[in-house]
Amino acid sequence: MIHGALLIALASLLWATTGIVAKFLFNGTELEAITLGFLRLVVALPFFWLLMRREQRQLVARNPGQTVPGSSLRSLSGKAMLTLTALGLFQAFYQGSYLLAVDLTGAGIATLISLCLPPVLVAILAAPLLGEKPGLLTILAAIAAILGTGMLVVSDMDTAGTLRLAGILMALLAAAVYTGFTLTSRYNSTGTPVFTTAFICFGTAALLLLPVVALSGGFAGLETMGLKHWLMVLYIGVVPTCIGYLLFFTGMKTTPATVSSIVVVLEPLFIALLAWLILGEELGPIGVAGAFILTVAVIVASRYGKAPGASQES
Repeated sequence: MIHGALLIALASLLWATTGIVAKFLFNGTELEAITLGFLRLVVALPFFWLLMRREQRQLVARNPGQTVPGSSLRSLSGKAMLTLTALGLFQAFYQGSYLLAVDLTGAGIATLISLCLPPVLVAILAAPLLGEKPGLLTILAAIAAILGTGMLVVSDMDTAGTLRLAGILMALLAAAVYTGFTLTSRYNSTGTPVFTTAFICFGTAALLLLPVVALSGGFAGLETMGLKHWLMVLYIGVVPTCIGYLLFFTGMKTTPATVSSIVVVLEPLFIALLAWLILGEELGPIGVAGAFILTVAVIVASRYGKAPGASQES
């Protein structure tokens, strides 16, 4: 279990570098956030295709002579494809809103809000949408999350000297979109293999973002990019996206869901630390306290946010 938890922690660290590298790209070029989101998906797709093909061969080898869902794209049901397409839609919106939040505010505060709020929102919304009754701890976690988010906003106002409202709203939108992604994934459990899910989801998101980027003139920013900037894009698409997901799913095989949900909370903490060390972004005392409260809220929501007796995925 320790080995698996370490792999998940390493995946969280790699994911945390996304916002840092993105901030360097936005500061050094005229690349738009939605364009970077599209490029990230395009770079990641070939690697996810290779991982999907390996996954399919393993399914065929384990089930000779049988047609197992996920052993090929044609074996997926219409319901599964509809679910994966919906997840791709959420992914497209998340890529744009999260990276735009990083651009408009800071990498640290954008990630803390967009990644820490969803587990708490899922725990609350699962009650009316999925019939999962929240307990007292879940309700307290929601209140704490709102308090922590408010403290982060106040801290950002102090350090930035102004209310960066547009960036805060984009981070909140990213949190809402990721909440929808999680609820859709939980409600429509199709049993589709993980890398098949990733390939279809990311592919759908890329197809949806392509006309948006083209019609908005987002490709014009590519002219301001040099070799080092393209290497940064390549890094975001390969290292935190592909390698990060590979480490995460490998670690999940030997790590209980409760432990993994807590370890994943390291990502926003990692990025807050990296943003301070590399970008000079400071949260301030109020922001640090808010980040701590928000982190505790996420851990409580992840641990107790499911209905009593509900099975934990592993």
